[in-house]
Amino acid sequence: MTDGRRQAFIGSFTAAGGPGIVTVSVAPDDGALTVLGTLNDLPDPSCLTLSPDGRTLYAVSETAEGAVAAYRVPGAGAGDVPEPVGSPVTVHGDGPTHLCVFAGHVLTANYGSGSVTAVPVRTDGGLGRSASGVFRHTGSGPHPQRQQGPHAHQVLPDPSGRWAVGVDLGTDSVRVYTLADGAPAQHREVALRPGSGPRHLAFHPDGARAYVLNELSPTLVVCHWDAAEGALRPLTEIPVLPGPPAGDAYPSGVAVSPDGRFVWTATRGEDVLSVLAVEGNTDRTAGAAGMAGTAGLRLTATVPCGGHWPRALTESRGFLYVANERSGDVTWFAVDPDTGVPRRGGAIPVAAASCVVVD
Repeated sequence: MTDGRRQAFIGSFTAAGGPGIVTVSVAPDDGALTVLGTLNDLPDPSCLTLSPDGRTLYAVSETAEGAVAAYRVPGAGAGDVPEPVGSPVTVHGDGPTHLCVFAGHVLTANYGSGSVTAVPVRTDGGLGRSASGVFRHTGSGPHPQRQQGPHAHQVLPDPSGRWAVGVDLGTDSVRVYTLADGAPAQHREVALRPGSGPRHLAFHPDGARAYVLNELSPTLVVCHWDAAEGALRPLTEIPVLPGPPAGDAYPSGVAVSPDGRFVWTATRGEDVLSVLAVEGNTDRTAGAAGMAGTAGLRLTATVPCGGHWPRALTESRGFLYVANERSGDVTWFAVDPDTGVPRRGGAIPVAAASCVVVD
């Protein structure tokens, strides 16, 4: 972009009529999105992530065969859609729902098979020819339909870059990984409340806190994170809705403001965004003892998400972007810097939208 605009990329479910990967521009003043082009070469690219240098886009193929693909991000005047780099690589897992770049590899969280896969990244950003390792989770939970086995839902690097952290909805746990000879190796597993169904995790910018959003109950778990030990310690669990839901309520996405003052969550069914104010010490040197008494969050507001079934939530430079899967649109919000309350700015249609990544 040459006029101050940035690029963003939207994933979607092609099996439900989605267009594939959508490239959009982001207006710097109001966060508005404008569609530049679409690329439909990969089935169900439901989750996307950018390389640390922003030059390569990676996408999962959330299918029973499970794959990951790499794309060259278009520069100014180089076209409107990413260019495929090589062929998709199988992840030897069913239904990858999330991915990240960690220690020279792309890691995928494979929901259907309850596993995490590592695929090497070449120096040019492309992927190696095959996966270098798969770690398969074991265990289950009390929910009779959703927790009969493991369901890895997310994997991401911790702020220090030393660890990868995976969230498993089926086993009510968070796993901490390293890579050993290119294969994910479990460092520890942290148990959460049985039946909570953890879905996604976000770190506080102080590097000492993490927030785990549960899908099977509308709650958020505040945790202390020890990067030196690779240890996560749950501290408290709080609701993300002001009262009992009227019907379905399945939290989906969680984001933290860059200044660490607010946490936002999205809840499907209720179709709302929740605003939680961070209370207590944000000092990076607070440590576990300090964190135990200063880990509070306070629910301050909920606002409509701008559509139906908000599957994903992304924060970027004072704006929130929501992928509303069932209404088929992506909505953007300006965030009040004093209250953290989002104010709807507009929306673009994207059928079966599933995620938004902003460079």
